Amino acid sequence: MELTAYLASVFIGISLGLIGGGGSILTVPLLVYMFGISPLVSTSYSLFIVGSTSLVGAYNNYRKGAVKIRTALLFGSTSVTTVFFTRKFLIPLIPRELFKIGHLQITESLLTMILFAVLMVIASVGMIRSKERKQGCLECDLKGNIIKMLLSGVGIGLTTGILGAGGGFLLIPTLVLVMGMPMKEAVGTSLLIVALNSLIGFVGDFGHFMIDWIFLLKITAIAMAGILIGGLIAKRINARSLKKAFGWFVLIMGIYIISTELLHLK
Repeated sequence: MELTAYLASVFIGISLGLIGGGGSILTVPLLVYMFGISPLVSTSYSLFIVGSTSLVGAYNNYRKGAVKIRTALLFGSTSVTTVFFTRKFLIPLIPRELFKIGHLQITESLLTMILFAVLMVIASVGMIRSKERKQGCLECDLKGNIIKMLLSGVGIGLTTGILGAGGGFLLIPTLVLVMGMPMKEAVGTSLLIVALNSLIGFVGDFGHFMIDWIFLLKITAIAMAGILIGGLIAKRINARSLKKAFGWFVLIMGIYIISTELLHLK
């Protein structure tokens, strides 16, 4: 089982290389269900794994001119600050046992996984149903949507901080649907934002958990190899098909997590 889990880790990077997101969608369930790590610690580990891997992917995309630095900084100005304070100050205040519904005890771990999955389903529907927007006026859109982007940064920062999700599965719909950014550029820009959010969020966790650095670095190295593979595959895939496939992938994973957690309640 452990060998299978290590092999599956390569798909964290492949997902990030292909679609600029989805790394945490694989990382958190992988750590929880295959390695048996608690959801709270898994969200922390996910930040480091996804952040480090995304940084490699962002650099590769930047060399190809597929990263919009200004857009990334606008998002980052609010999202990075939000995720740091969330991980540093808010997470330690959340109790392990939250409330009861009848005889069912709702724990922090259960709620984390359910919220994680619900957000995945919502984001997936937007990607699957979306229509292509006209492109070529990105700078106009950027100027007209700065407030939206800053607010989106706060929302994505909270998501990253609470759920350990780099935010790529929310960033891609925002960049493509709100900003009208081409999918290929959305992937590269998303990777940079995800890297900033995740690594700053992980720094906010220092002192909260005992970190198994050897394990963490092994998974990260495997994921980094995966992102290089994903980048090569992305060159041969149509951008529109990529967006739809991403949406279906996120939907399936979200339904799987919800089903698994609800079954554990019985």
